[in-house]
Amino acid sequence: METSADDHILEYSGAFRLLRKIAVGGMATVYEAEQLGPAGFAKRVALKVIHPQYAAERHWLQLFIDEAKLSANLAHGNIVQIYQLGEVDGQYYMAMEYIQGPTLRSIIDRHAELKQPMPLPIAAYIASRVCRALDYAHNFVAPGGQRLDVVHRDVSPGNIMSSWDGHIKLADFGIAKARTSFDPAAERHILMGKKHYMSPEQALALAVDARSDVFTLGVVLYEMLTLEPLFKEDITDLLLDEVTVHPLPSAKSRVPHLPGEIDDVLTRALSRDPHRRPTAAAMGHALDKWIEKQRPVPSPDRLQEHLALIFPSSHKRTSGSSEKAETPTRFSNFTRGLRRPRKSGFLARLFGL
Repeated sequence: METSADDHILEYSGAFRLLRKIAVGGMATVYEAEQLGPAGFAKRVALKVIHPQYAAERHWLQLFIDEAKLSANLAHGNIVQIYQLGEVDGQYYMAMEYIQGPTLRSIIDRHAELKQPMPLPIAAYIASRVCRALDYAHNFVAPGGQRLDVVHRDVSPGNIMSSWDGHIKLADFGIAKARTSFDPAAERHILMGKKHYMSPEQALALAVDARSDVFTLGVVLYEMLTLEPLFKEDITDLLLDEVTVHPLPSAKSRVPHLPGEIDDVLTRALSRDPHRRPTAAAMGHALDKWIEKQRPVPSPDRLQEHLALIFPSSHKRTSGSSEKAETPTRFSNFTRGLRRPRKSGFLARLFGL
């Protein structure tokens, strides 16, 4: 007997076991957790739980929901995968791919701490993989056939992750702009993104498209090459001048042996005129052409070896420890091994306690 798709809805209940708090952001807290199932099934995930004060605000809750709905269909090897969006008593969470490894922020900071420049092939390799992620997102077509014109708007070292085995993942589409998504920036004329990683048009609260992400990736690549941020001003008016008016510093003046091909990629990406910037695909292709000439050729294996070299005490550490072993991690009351609270409240219901 033939049945419709509606007849194949499988209702289920699930629970998560929290292992540790990974990060607390302005809008949500992220935990390392295990998604539990029958017969001892357990899958390691990252669990992002929106803060209650933002869940109570329609605009910010919609942004959180849109992030999950959009990212869930961005199935690409260089994008952190979203598995599930859930809700308990009006509170929302999303379960996502758990990446064991450092952020690009940690990698850059570690090189600065060691006073060692990041190897050019490694920097180019990381940037080229982010280009692949952005190209996929920029050209993504929804299952219904509609092009979404996704713009990430928050490409920054903290949102670029590396697994310990050398794979690069772009994370956090939390403020991404898409044709079908709610955009608080359009409604309230507010700036969306990290102020030191904005394109000129983004900083001026103008309309942005895929080329804005290319500029921002150029800012990130500059920082990888020089170990210094491109934009440094903290006062908003001064920062706007720095991003939109003042001449940009030359990476080649700080990295004398910077190859011409890489300098050209960076210069084009950082053009203040969006029409003069390459697409993410073209930027990635130019980087890959240079990468292919290097010996050894940058690859996940080479990045894995490099991470083991600069993070010797934390590379491939067992799950549950922080990137820096000497830094203790504070656990919540819902962590395995601590006293279980009463079965009440949002977290108790969410995590099956």
